[in-house]
Amino acid sequence: MSSSVFGTEINKAKRFVIAASLVASGTLLTACFSTNDGLDGATSRPNSFPPAQNALDDFTSSSTGDSSSSAELESNQVRVTLEVPEAVAGDDGEETRRNLRIVNPDTLIVYRTDQTLAQLGSLDVRITTDDDNRRIITFKDGLPLGPDVIIEASYGGETLRSLAADSDRDIKINPFSEYLASETLNSYSASDLDRILDCVEDQGGSLCLNKYVWGTLADQVHDFEIDIPSTLDVQQAVDFLSGRGDFAGYVASMADYALLGQESSGKISASSADYNSVLWIAELGQTFRESSLDGSGQWGVRTASEKTVTDNNGTGYFYPGLTLTTFDIFNIFVTSLASDIPYDRETLIHSAANQFFERTQWELNTHSSSPGAATLEDEQRLLAGRALYQSITGRSSSQIIGWTRNPYYLDAFAPGETDTPDRVVSSYFTAGKAIELESQNRQLKRVKTLEDHYLSVFELNLLRTDTEQGFNTDKLEGDYNVVYLAAKMTECSASECSGNDVMVIESGVGNWEVSNENINQTMDTRFLRRDINGQVTRQEPSDNPDLRDASWLVSERPSRVFSVGQGQVLKNLGRLSLDREAPASGPDEQPQVGIGASTPEGTLMAFNIDTSTIGKGILIAGKDTNGTSRPSSGEFRLQGVGMAMAANSNRLAHFNNATLSISSSSSASLALRQLDVIHDVAGESVSEPTSSSSTSPISMGYSGDDSGSVSFSSTDLNLEGFYTDDQDQFYLQVRQTTADDELLGLVLATRVPQ
Repeated sequence: MSSSVFGTEINKAKRFVIAASLVASGTLLTACFSTNDGLDGATSRPNSFPPAQNALDDFTSSSTGDSSSSAELESNQVRVTLEVPEAVAGDDGEETRRNLRIVNPDTLIVYRTDQTLAQLGSLDVRITTDDDNRRIITFKDGLPLGPDVIIEASYGGETLRSLAADSDRDIKINPFSEYLASETLNSYSASDLDRILDCVEDQGGSLCLNKYVWGTLADQVHDFEIDIPSTLDVQQAVDFLSGRGDFAGYVASMADYALLGQESSGKISASSADYNSVLWIAELGQTFRESSLDGSGQWGVRTASEKTVTDNNGTGYFYPGLTLTTFDIFNIFVTSLASDIPYDRETLIHSAANQFFERTQWELNTHSSSPGAATLEDEQRLLAGRALYQSITGRSSSQIIGWTRNPYYLDAFAPGETDTPDRVVSSYFTAGKAIELESQNRQLKRVKTLEDHYLSVFELNLLRTDTEQGFNTDKLEGDYNVVYLAAKMTECSASECSGNDVMVIESGVGNWEVSNENINQTMDTRFLRRDINGQVTRQEPSDNPDLRDASWLVSERPSRVFSVGQGQVLKNLGRLSLDREAPASGPDEQPQVGIGASTPEGTLMAFNIDTSTIGKGILIAGKDTNGTSRPSSGEFRLQGVGMAMAANSNRLAHFNNATLSISSSSSASLALRQLDVIHDVAGESVSEPTSSSSTSPISMGYSGDDSGSVSFSSTDLNLEGFYTDDQDQFYLQVRQTTADDELLGLVLATRVPQ
């Protein structure tokens, strides 16, 4: 499931079912369960744990963050480790990641429960201690799959719980698992839990694959890199996690996901598919790399890139992509979703003294998701809990950096009347860290945190043209509506360039006329500018008339693939180059404007743009609707990114599944839901993500034309862009004025089936 098209091309399966959740360990497990509260010699063992079992010492790439091991476990066994906050452990326990300490439990019990978390009955289990001083629980009647079996540990008068269902069978009991057990089960009604358990137990005679959401969820909460403050007890740590909008939102979304039930599992059949990906990420975080800048805020932009790897066997070419691949398990077809997107990164440090330092020489990195199944609900929303792989850069340099990435909940739009959607588009929020590593005994050990960063991601996956003829730019003739967002960063001291801008956020709405690969662009552009003195100004199109009008050239960008019997060949799979003028850039050259892709029929294009004047951005172009009227009713899920600045602050806003409701051809309303990360410049602090929602929907005027142009407007918030011919999608520039700052951004709004 690599995005590489170098090597044997993926054989297309004849059909797939978009299934409900990650199938635990690649196999279908069925069991009924039962308990016992034995603890064979638990409290007599010292708190001594080998480094191989401690995530502090085993940072690895191509893993999702949580240290895990099911080695030497039987199929009906789990391994249990208790991790408590530093304030609870005192001088005891062994340090591990997230400011937690590994300790021996005073007691350990297993029981069945309901939404009240009451102890309802025991199961037939045996608890022993292995050579690594971990607890091994053997479930005599098979491993639990649902949320109704709890493992509870106590230490120093504190109690923590975990679901017994865990996909990797290496269970951590800590504040993260306690939050999941207490907050999720308590959110259900008795009837909700009955529905879930009916799915787990396959009541009704049909296989309900959504039972496997629990093992995925219990495992993925431990992939979150969130440090627990050292002064907190267990309940305070749980309360702290509830204030992390990204973590709490992920758990809540997955809890709702589990309620989809068997009627949403296995609904669609189609061919497996490969997609070209266009990725643009806005990030805001904090750097701790240099003592002189310790704690300073940092903007960042990441853009999808191509990657080449050369060794003794030749050169491999990797292109940003998403793959849907079918597994046949017991004659049940389950589609796994995975992505592999190399990316470039640029950052700008903003210190308390309004000094600015740009970093552009980052090693090429990768944004890759762990394979896992997903649910296609109502034949157009692709839902899943996604885990991202860690990566490592600088292995041969003086500073090795490990990059962590938190899980996120995917709610993507995947429309199409055919079995294979021609696009999978989404925007989501995730967070992570850059961690300095050092090599010790052939292991990479964490030294210190170099960065905390928070990311708002825009990801468009456009179906590859996989026909003998390949993609042809003849598909791109005609008129298109266009919207883009970009950021330009510049390192500059006051003595060198007084009055110049160090950070420019710009967004445009306009049109393309495409003929014979030539593009005539007209564009209205807005700007937010921060100058070298830290002052922020907003500029409207009237300040820069026709500034971004241009003539460009779009061309096919062939991919190097391996064809049996022919070796390496060039093939047009739908990837595109965007240049200012002829001749068009070659397959191994950097285009003058950007690299992108198109759907097979040319109805939607997306590009990662990168120029010295615009900076790094994302541009989306949709075919003129040619007389199709704009939607006059319906609800649309609004997702996307906003970048905001004021004299003493920077803010990253992620529009987190807000609801845009259209009530007529002239009126609409927006119920805002968002995550905010705020950089206080003078205070040299960057907040953790906080969630907020509007107390009441914002009333908006609604207008547009039959070519696809559309706008929504209120006093302080404006959305402008285009809708697509199917009336199910909007791509919109967002402009907002708040009491604290000015914001520019880009959002997509996709129809929610009624």
